[in-house]
Amino acid sequence: MSATGEAVWWCEHALLDSGVADGVLVSTTDGRIASVEAGVAPTSASGVLRGLVVPGLANTHSHAFHRALRSRTQRDRGSFWTWRELMYEVAARLTPDLYRDLARAVYAEMALAGITSVGEFHYLHHDMGGAPYAEPNEMGLALIAAASEAGVRITLLDACYLSSAVDGSPLAEGTQQRFGDGSGDAWAERVEALHKQVGDQPGALVGAALHSVRGVPVSQMPAVVEWAAARRAPLHVHCCEQVGEVEQCLAVHGRTPIALLRDAGALGPRTTLVHATHLAADDLAAIDQSATGVCFCPTTERDLGDGIGPASALLAGSGSFSLGSDSHAVIDMFEEARAVELDERLARQERGLITASRLLRAATIEGQQSLGWSDAGQIRAGARADLVAVDMGSARTAGGGATVENVVFAATAGDVTDVVVDGRFVVQDRRHTAVPDVPRALADAIGAVIGGGGSQ
Repeated sequence: MSATGEAVWWCEHALLDSGVADGVLVSTTDGRIASVEAGVAPTSASGVLRGLVVPGLANTHSHAFHRALRSRTQRDRGSFWTWRELMYEVAARLTPDLYRDLARAVYAEMALAGITSVGEFHYLHHDMGGAPYAEPNEMGLALIAAASEAGVRITLLDACYLSSAVDGSPLAEGTQQRFGDGSGDAWAERVEALHKQVGDQPGALVGAALHSVRGVPVSQMPAVVEWAAARRAPLHVHCCEQVGEVEQCLAVHGRTPIALLRDAGALGPRTTLVHATHLAADDLAAIDQSATGVCFCPTTERDLGDGIGPASALLAGSGSFSLGSDSHAVIDMFEEARAVELDERLARQERGLITASRLLRAATIEGQQSLGWSDAGQIRAGARADLVAVDMGSARTAGGGATVENVVFAATAGDVTDVVVDGRFVVQDRRHTAVPDVPRALADAIGAVIGGGGSQ
């Protein structure tokens, strides 16, 4: 999906390693930045990007089909567990074609929000009842195709999901059987085939995931950990999202989920723990000592009432810190970023604990690195040519200036005007170049899956 040839982009303001600069000329060759020069007037040959241009945003944790649940889970009080039952109902209705259409629309919505890479935590592997498709990776390939059509890079985090509870109980009939491969070795065999199929396909990587300590028995974890290590692939895992999960793990294993993952060899710099909301002091130490990364998903965590994680302690550690929109209660990485600081203010009754620059770093370079795109997330020579222009004169940002603080604490996804991914325009003047009517695409795809809500 990288652009071929040369292109030149003139940015009114741009966020560089040294800070915000004015009049920045970015020259690109074959989808990569060749040179960056500040203090330059626009030329007639340049593509012009107004506002403040920031590096491409990374959505480190996504479940594309959860987008169909937006607003529908707000009608009753419920809990994470009742929300999960509604999620299973949607999962049961998806076919490869429906999933591709839905994911394409969701990824197009992400592109409109400035997201250039998505980490798709994928566990909807098989047909109804758990029977494999003729092509065992048909659902994963549908997601990869959807991302390509929407113009964003994807790291398909193929999740091993084998059990329904921490004690290793089998997957529930009728709701979870589509998720399972039977064993860690069977999972690895299927994912290795997917890895070979994807190969050097531009814009796509295959990573690994342990669904959770609920979803993978300890005896089956090594197959996943070893596959990821052999391929030097990202390894992600849901962890410590609810108090109940931690309590169950302590009751069954006598250890916290973090300790369980540590003993299974799952922690390390290529690993990202998703949520990490409820952590003990020993857990924080283990995460820091192993340089394990963490991904917060604040809009989902607050939507489900999960709690507020220890952001300051984790940010002070040696691992990466990234952000995801998870269930897509909203898709807005600026909102995810500022929520980390604002939640800390509520929990600690203090302000200014985490700088805007640090929060934007989580949404850009550290998120890209968590997904295996180590050459993305910065506007510098040699990096992927990802450029996201943010309107500094909207009703939200007007008067605040071209500053990182204005982007993080005032802008929304709706203020993104232009998005360049790997040297190509994907969003231009707030319109997606390949999916011209994203709202209609979303409504039609969601209506096809759950009925109602489609275009009239």
